[in-house]
Amino acid sequence: MKLLSKLIRDIRQSLGQFIALVLVVAVGAFFYGGLVSYSDTLRAYTTNYFKSHHLSDLTVYYKQLSKEEAARLSEIEGIHKLEGRYTLEAKQVFDNVKTSLTVHSIPANNEINTPTIVEGRLPSEKGEIVLDSHYAAEHQYRAGDTIRIYTDGTEFTFTISGLCENVEYAKKNRTQDHKAQGFAYISEETVPDILGGGFAYNEIMIDAEEGYDVDRIGKSIEAQSSPLAYLNQVNKERTFNYSQITQTIYNNTMMSKVIPLVLFLIEAVIVFLIMSRLIDSQRNQVGIMKALGVKSRSILLHYMGYPVLVSIVGSILGCVIAALVFIPMVRGSSARAYSLPDITFSLSLFTLIPPIIFSGAFGSLACYLSGRSVLKERAAQAMRPKPPKKMKKLIIEKIPGIWSRIPYSYKLILRNLFLNKQKALASSVGVVVSTVLLITAFGTQTALQKVAGQTEDVHTYDLRVDYSAGPIPDPADLPSGIKNRYGLATFPVEYIQGDEHENATLVVTENDNSLLHFFDDQDNRISLEEGGVLVPKSYADKYHIAEGDTIQLKFADPELKNKSVDMKVSHISTQYSNPSFYITPAYLKSFDLDYTPASLLIEAAGPADLANIRHFFEQDPQVDTLTYKSDLKKSAQYILKQNSFVFIMFIICAVLLSFGAIYTITSINIYERNRELATLKVLGYQKSKINRLIFFENIILTTFAVLVALPISGYVYSLVVKALSSTHQQIPDQLNPFVMSIAVIAAYLLTLLSNLLLRRKITRINMIESLKSIE
Repeated sequence: MKLLSKLIRDIRQSLGQFIALVLVVAVGAFFYGGLVSYSDTLRAYTTNYFKSHHLSDLTVYYKQLSKEEAARLSEIEGIHKLEGRYTLEAKQVFDNVKTSLTVHSIPANNEINTPTIVEGRLPSEKGEIVLDSHYAAEHQYRAGDTIRIYTDGTEFTFTISGLCENVEYAKKNRTQDHKAQGFAYISEETVPDILGGGFAYNEIMIDAEEGYDVDRIGKSIEAQSSPLAYLNQVNKERTFNYSQITQTIYNNTMMSKVIPLVLFLIEAVIVFLIMSRLIDSQRNQVGIMKALGVKSRSILLHYMGYPVLVSIVGSILGCVIAALVFIPMVRGSSARAYSLPDITFSLSLFTLIPPIIFSGAFGSLACYLSGRSVLKERAAQAMRPKPPKKMKKLIIEKIPGIWSRIPYSYKLILRNLFLNKQKALASSVGVVVSTVLLITAFGTQTALQKVAGQTEDVHTYDLRVDYSAGPIPDPADLPSGIKNRYGLATFPVEYIQGDEHENATLVVTENDNSLLHFFDDQDNRISLEEGGVLVPKSYADKYHIAEGDTIQLKFADPELKNKSVDMKVSHISTQYSNPSFYITPAYLKSFDLDYTPASLLIEAAGPADLANIRHFFEQDPQVDTLTYKSDLKKSAQYILKQNSFVFIMFIICAVLLSFGAIYTITSINIYERNRELATLKVLGYQKSKINRLIFFENIILTTFAVLVALPISGYVYSLVVKALSSTHQQIPDQLNPFVMSIAVIAAYLLTLLSNLLLRRKITRINMIESLKSIE
């Protein structure tokens, strides 16, 4: 009980130090609890959501397919369930703004890609439609309203029977823009009215048997579809919806492992250093307890109680803040990014356990290693102060004419630093890890901004036109006012290296395309070459691809008969978002493959011309989507907004962690030098001079720590970037000098803040008590 009272007294006497240590632990617990809850919830929910609503494993497209033909395909080995549907692309116009609406027929006994009804019911008869709930909210539609849509120049009127969400549209587009794009479902009875008589499918959805190879099913379907009007097929992994969500889950999982791990390791180092210094500073108290008959084990457990209490309080505080701040922010971010009905994010009590165990274990280990040597000493020996160290002359003292000119205060600082090299080094280690964390946090946020900013640097066109069918129109048929135009063709491919296969995208365009810019890792412009392929750096890093190498790409489009080609690497290109392989039409034709561009990049001569050009393409029924320059900016800002919260919190936590480390180390340093500082006060030193003495010493330690931290931070940052990057997402791996400068300035400001807060502690030093402490 007395030891418990002493523990409480120690905390009260150094409440600021205790609070700083609690903040250090709380930072790690905050990020661990928030990120783990987010990633685990998202993974568990999507896994169950995709499974319970039977997300299609494979979608096959035809010009037209009868029910009988679809029934015969269902007999292919490996198919658990097959459903056919008719899909059309419709348009709506609101105040001269055209929106896109993808309309599917829904089978009578629908079991694949089943919708979730939010309001109303599914369509049960002709003329009824169930509408995307988010699209409906944007345009003020409710169940029971009438909606008019246009397709191929024909107008159709439907009654909205209900509002829904669907597993195949959990992610509709990059910015999750519900206003410009939506989806809907109609009953099969309505299809003959759209076709003008008769009935047909143009898509089949396939639910594969558990564990069966979907690619094998696709090949079997392609083989049996030779007499049919077969067009294409896309497996689940290649759909925008599935690939984007799985990529997000991967990134969040990596962040939930990397960021808390980095914070916990830094926290462990800081706790270890502080507890070591704390026990060493209370050496005489250990001797008194031993003299009073307290067992060594009890003394050790007493000191271990301090970090355990810190870990419990800090972990609870961090998780509570995560529940109040992190989880609501994540909930809002997820709602903007995905359409996942009824997903709930909450913090589990089990997330408290790892931070408590991790921080408590490191603190207890520090107590054991620090107290082991003191506890081995006899009580009388421990109660005596350590014998003063023999001080050798400093190198600077041996240089004639320099030492005598140095002010006495600076001589004290230099002698103290070199007399207590181990303590100075230990203090520097805490500042080093804090500075490394600051540089990593600022660098990651800047990298995110660079990722968003590169979108506009790479794509400089005013308008991108994607056609749903047929090639791009002849130049003579295009409107006036077009300054530059270039064709574009996109092919789904598979990168092959040995036994490894990776889905990718191959883009074909002219080598003189001035509306697409490419950069190397030094931000220098590079161009397409006729005799090679431009490889994204994300793939080059993972598969160790270098310029001049030969890579193998396999075309996934069945129309190209899954042809595999070997391409020579001409350049490695830095592509932060949506990395793709690029070649020229001439290089494509060298593999006996035809170049038929289905997209058009356009640069307008002026704003007025752009308005006319937009109007022209909006009226073209063959146009599938239009992408404007404003859409690119919006997409870039969306990426920044969706991810910046985590990294801004990372920066805030890094600042708190750094402050906690610097404050506690400085606090212990003052405690250890109570007698020395009291002597200076007796000798007539003013409080301001003593404060300046401590402050300047800490500035020297911070400067040394910063010089050591700069090269280490580059390595730590590269590890974080490597963990968060993938072939489908690249993050800049070079630290900006400006970012490093900001982090260094922050380290100095935190040192200054710590000294200002500890001025009162120096003022309260009891001179008589400190000077008689040895007696």
